[in-house]
Formats: sequence, C-alpha cells, structure tokens
Amino acid sequence: MTTVGEALVRALKDRGVKVVFGIPGVHTVELYRGLAGSGIRHVTPRHEQGAGFMADGYARVSGRPGVAFVITGPGLTNMLTPMAQARADSVPMLVVSGVNRRDTLGRGMGHLHELPDQRGMTALVALGSERIEGPEGLASALGRAFAGLASGRPGPRHIEVPTDVMPMQADDIPAPAAPAAPALPLDALRRAAQVLGTAQRPLILAGGGARFAGEALRAVAERLGAPVVQTANARGLMHGHALTVPASPSLEPVRDLMRGADMVLAVGTEFGPTEYDMYVVGGVPRPAFLIRIEVDAAQMARHPAEIALEGHAEAILPGLAAMLQDRQRSDGLARAARAREAARAALEPAMRRQLAVLEAIRDAVPGAILVGDSTQPVYAGNLYYDHDRPGGWFNAATGYGALGYGLPAAIGAAIAAPEAPVICLAGDGGAQFTLPELMTAVQERVPLTFVIWNNRAYREIAEAMVAAGAEPIGTDPVPPDFALIARACGVPHVCVAADPAAVAAALGANPPKDGPVMIEIDVRD
Repeated sequence: MTTVGEALVRALKDRGVKVVFGIPGVHTVELYRGLAGSGIRHVTPRHEQGAGFMADGYARVSGRPGVAFVITGPGLTNMLTPMAQARADSVPMLVVSGVNRRDTLGRGMGHLHELPDQRGMTALVALGSERIEGPEGLASALGRAFAGLASGRPGPRHIEVPTDVMPMQADDIPAPAAPAAPALPLDALRRAAQVLGTAQRPLILAGGGARFAGEALRAVAERLGAPVVQTANARGLMHGHALTVPASPSLEPVRDLMRGADMVLAVGTEFGPTEYDMYVVGGVPRPAFLIRIEVDAAQMARHPAEIALEGHAEAILPGLAAMLQDRQRSDGLARAARAREAARAALEPAMRRQLAVLEAIRDAVPGAILVGDSTQPVYAGNLYYDHDRPGGWFNAATGYGALGYGLPAAIGAAIAAPEAPVICLAGDGGAQFTLPELMTAVQERVPLTFVIWNNRAYREIAEAMVAAGAEPIGTDPVPPDFALIARACGVPHVCVAADPAAVAAALGANPPKDGPVMIEIDVRD
C-alpha cells in the first residue's frame, strides 16, 4: 500500500525535487517513510529556521524551489521567519508540514503542538497555504503549489497534511506534463523597442528578477548604450562592464543618474524602499518614461509604467534584444563611469574600508557565491560592490532583513552548486543566531568558508542609536570564543585583522575541502 505521505514524496521527486531540508518528528513519520529509498537527499539542520534559510539559499542558486519538511506547531512557527524572507525576496519555497488530526482542529483541547488555526496563521505569510483533507486532494494541492511556484511572482507556498490523513492509502500521482512556454507580449515588445530606440539618455534598472537573464540584459544594454544600475539581488550580472553601475539606487549619485534619464527600463525590480530610499529622502525618483518587465501584475500596478511587459525577464529580454538596433552612445559609457565614481565616493570612509575587504575576498576566490548576513561589510556591499558571478551575491540585509540568514543559506547554496566556492559573511552578532548550523555543514561535508566579521557588537544598530541621539543599549552581546567553537565542531579556524591583504592570504591558505573552515576577522576600530 502507498500512503499519502509516500505518494507526496514520490510526486516531489517527479517534479524535480532533489533535496529536502527538515527535522523529523512524530507528526511527519509518514513523510519520512516516503523519503527512505526515494533518492531525494535529506539534510537535517539544527533548527527549523535553519531548514528554511537553507531552502532559500538552495533555491536562489539552483533556480528550483527549495523544499522543507517540518512538524506541526513549533516546527512551522519556526519556519515563518524564513518564509517571510523568501516572500520579501521572491524566492520559490515549498514548506510541507504536518497538522493534528482533523477532528481535533480548532477545538483547543490541548493536543501536542496544537495551534488555534495553523493554516490560517501560515496563510498570512505564504503566497498560498492549504490543507489536504484526504487522499483525493493530494494531486490538486501539489498541482496548485507547483503552478504557483512556476508562474507569477515566486515565493513561499505551504501544504499541511493532518496526521490522520498521512497514513491513508493513496494512488501515485502522475508525473506533470511539461508546462507550455508563456506567450510573449509581442505588441508591447515592439512598442518598447521602438521608443527605446529614440531615447537619448536611456537607463536600465536591474533587480533580482533579472538574475537568470544576464546575457540578454547585457545585449540590451550594449545595443542601447544604457548604464545598468543593479540592486543588491542583481549584482554580478554586469561585472567589470563599462556600462555597469553596481550601486544602490539609494545613493544620491545614482538617484541623479535616474533623474537625468529620459527613458528607464526596469527589469524585475519592485522599487522597494530598502533598495531605492533607505535614507528616507523622498521615495523613488519618477522616470520621465518608464518601461517595466515584471512577472507580477499586482507589483506592476504599484508602480505603473508607460509600457508594461508582464513576464519573466529571461523570456522577455531576449525578445527585446532581438528587436533593438545597435546605437552607439558614448555618453552612456561616460554617464556610467561618472555614476560609479561618484557612488563609491559617497560611501563613508569606514564603508570604503569594508568594501576593500569585500573586493579582496572576491579577488582571492574568483567566481565564489558570497552569501551575507546583516553585518557591516554586507551593508556596505549592498550600497556599492561589483561581484564577479551572476547570482553570486545575496543576503538578508534588505527587504525583510532576518538576522541569522547567512550560514544556513550558504549551506543551501553550497548543496545546490557543489562545484562552486561558497563563502558566508556574517557578523559575530548575527552568527550567534544560527551558529549550531555549523555542525550541519560538518555532518554534510559542505565545503564552505564561514567568515565572521567580529566587532563584538551589533555595531550597525549602535551607530544608528548614536546618530538618533539615543544611548546604545543592548548592542553589545558578548561573542563566544569562535576558535573554541570551531575546535569543538572539528572545523579549522584562523583569525586575522580586518586588512584586505591578510584576509586574502587567509582565504588562499585555508581552502575548504571536506567540510567548512572558519576565518574570523578581528575588527578593532
């Protein structure tokens, strides 16, 4: 007999799922019965929050949904923060949880892991949440979840299975048919190409939605002679290119570049204030003429455009590039160069020193995936940093902004791309949120480099308090002895000063092989 739990796992495999992150419990035994012998790799984090962040990092790098299994109640509530981060950053994630027996739900009888309305709670964070009420509902629930993950704006989806439904007999779910390619908005594309061809000072704004369209983005930029401003989630798409502006639209020189454009092409960017107005100086500069490529109709409506191209950037940008004629505009190169120089100069001196460390890391380990937490050099890099790998720079310091993201997300990234070097950059404060996940990396033999920026404080928050005229309180959590932590976990450890050359030398001398290594940067300023 095939149970609902086993059928669900087989259906996940048929839909391309290769890895599941989760912690088993008595409410998910039938899911784990299905995992045995399925060929799906199971990774056991030390906390469900770690499972969610691992699924997030895996999805960002692989382009496939990250999948997590969690128990009823606390397992799912521990997942809410990663789900919120995934929603903020449009990361495809599927969370499968248990829930108590159907005849107990909502009755407040004190059953183990009971919540008043687990699905209703999760639906406030997930893009979709539903309960499988019987074997007959499994196929349709999975179909809706995966259809939502593949179309429209990506984000977290949730399916819960009651403990009395999981062991019921179920038929195997047929493998899904290959989805049909969406039709391109050809009329709108032709109009966009026509008006872009007339622009004298075109500009491209690239967000995370352009992550998998780097080649076409470059082609469009070159044919238009348009500078390309990249938000944090788009960094790496135009590394070293003469038209690149790897700087935040919150910086005044970039805002000036936007004001001076007569036409703006925005690709996969939501114009969120943590990217476009983090200093709260007056919202997003309104372009004279805006063309948007955006997968989500609701998001498109929040910032209406003169020409709206609804769909995935990787489908629409190649079509647009094919319709454009080459127009060499030397002023585009000059505008990009001026913006780069002015944006870098706009950084505070401390940020420029942190940027020098980031660039030393990049140059010491070319082509690395650099996963960040909310720490000072990551904040600096989000403002200005030119990474050398498309999709290789991401963090939780914008959008939802969850601390503790870096290490587990880096583990997920390394599992998704075992051929790539992976570096996690976290502060000593944020590292303590999810430090136990270091043992997950050890157990799974994940070869990543865990870099800890140790300034012995929540320094960014302390400086914000001082700037607001408040006395810093609660901003000095004492860090552990990271050398002893590393030794207890069987992880090589080295400590260096916050000097670019020293950091580069440590990275070169301590490459991870059969598990993680830890490099601690001792910040004394």
